[in-house]
Amino acid sequence: MSGSDLKLLSAGAVKRGVAQVAADYERATGTHVSVEFQTAPELRKRIAAGDRADVLVLPPAIMDELAQQHKIVADSRGFVGRSRMGVVVHAAAAAPDLRDTAAFRKAVLDAAAVVYNRASSGIYAAQLVEKLGLAPDLRSRAVIVDTGAAIMEYVAAHPGALGLAQISEVMVLMDRGCPVKLAATLPDEIQNFTSYDAAAMTGAPEAARELARQLASAAAKKVFAATGIA
Repeated sequence: MSGSDLKLLSAGAVKRGVAQVAADYERATGTHVSVEFQTAPELRKRIAAGDRADVLVLPPAIMDELAQQHKIVADSRGFVGRSRMGVVVHAAAAAPDLRDTAAFRKAVLDAAAVVYNRASSGIYAAQLVEKLGLAPDLRSRAVIVDTGAAIMEYVAAHPGALGLAQISEVMVLMDRGCPVKLAATLPDEIQNFTSYDAAAMTGAPEAARELARQLASAAAKKVFAATGIA
């Protein structure tokens, strides 16, 4: 990596917005930005194992850990936005009633399979299923995959399945022509918001701080809002 290159590691749920802001920054400054997306838990493991980047976009809990370890520049950290969760079904399937928690429980019990991932949103989905007392009924029908994209791919191949995913990730796959649709957001009383921060890693060049600040800027928030991150 040359002095005019930056490496950015980001959680996948904010992929569209991060990619656009990084591309805009590259055009404006001439600094090449190499962007890699993965689930937040996997990125946490990679960084703990010694992987390096110039800029990170991750949930606040992981950023707090990195701050305590002096791995990020404190004054470069800023709020990017937050993602809501929704229910995704096959494009040809009837959207289930999801007006409240009781309706959500029924939709889950009626589904041929319930799919979620191993990322932050999937951890919440597993906790929600447990909290609502649905775990025993789902033992043979719960499908746990690695990524948000894999949720949509499974639902696309199994029309009776119901996916629990970040709305921003659903939008990405729908834009690519994946035959799924967003049935609804989770009801307010069980909704989960996953927040994301941007920060430069310790030892990164000044350009990394500039990019981190750009990702958390008012202009960037308009970009993220159009991708389902508010």
